Amino acid sequence: MRVDIQEKICLSELLSGAQCAAITGHLHPDGDCVGSCLGLQSALNHLFPDLRTDVFLEPIPDTFGFLEGADRILTEPSEKAYDVVFCLDCNTPARLGKHAVLLEKAGKTVCIDHHIAGEPFADIDYIESTASSASELVCLLIGTDDLPKAACEALYMGIAHDTGVFQYSCTSSRTMRIAGELMDKGIDYPRIITKTYYEKTYYQKQIMGRALLECVRMLDGQVVFSAIRKKEMDFFRVTGADLDGIVSELRTIKGVEVAIFLYEILPSVYKVSLRSSGKVNVNQVASFFGGGGHILASGCEMQGSMYDVINNLTERIAMQL
Repeated sequence: MRVDIQEKICLSELLSGAQCAAITGHLHPDGDCVGSCLGLQSALNHLFPDLRTDVFLEPIPDTFGFLEGADRILTEPSEKAYDVVFCLDCNTPARLGKHAVLLEKAGKTVCIDHHIAGEPFADIDYIESTASSASELVCLLIGTDDLPKAACEALYMGIAHDTGVFQYSCTSSRTMRIAGELMDKGIDYPRIITKTYYEKTYYQKQIMGRALLECVRMLDGQVVFSAIRKKEMDFFRVTGADLDGIVSELRTIKGVEVAIFLYEILPSVYKVSLRSSGKVNVNQVASFFGGGGHILASGCEMQGSMYDVINNLTERIAMQL
């Protein structure tokens, strides 16, 4: 059942008789995924103290460790039958990875998402592709009046990350109003943004410098790409989570319409991030290769040599340019 975005899910009705709930999100959890999951858990713990809630995610970046509940995230899948399973920031069960098993025995399933691609798969689908983030949707669903401070911190972080600290086109006046309501709860919002978005380790700065130094322009300078191989990640002691922000830096190069950044996750298997300045719908490009996301920011995984991946991507991009 698809719920209209203007409605609020009646949590008391949804959770009536429920004793346990699971919350999960997509592979390679980013700020919005982590923020929305932990924010929802904190809200449910506050509103329904007798309800047991568990969050299932892949290991999260250390920078998110200050959030309440971060130290209790379960990284291994469970075959337990939960009364309700919430899927956040995820438009298909495949993107849940090994935690998709949670859906099989769930009493009810709820999807809260803001991505374009993907078919509704839950009992209740609460989806708005124009929302800035899953964290914004959680705020709309529950309302900010009854949110505890810990939930406000997590949800504010999620909104800030998926809006590029309120600079991306997905940022609306509603987004800003909700962020303001969260700020009014007394959260330390400058610290949240600095610690989780801007602050980087020495090795993160080094690998970003490497990626920027070796970037290559194509298609009359309208496309720029950079790639990091697994051996380079090992040398700089970084993981995929440490590479956040590189593709956005590439996109700011003057004259660039599309930025491509890829890193090797397995031999000849690459995680691809795409960013557009507006002329190209990168969601169409990513969706063609089995991924998806948003018009201006999308991603996918691709196999082959680095050059094969770049050639295939630029072929699809050129069709729009």
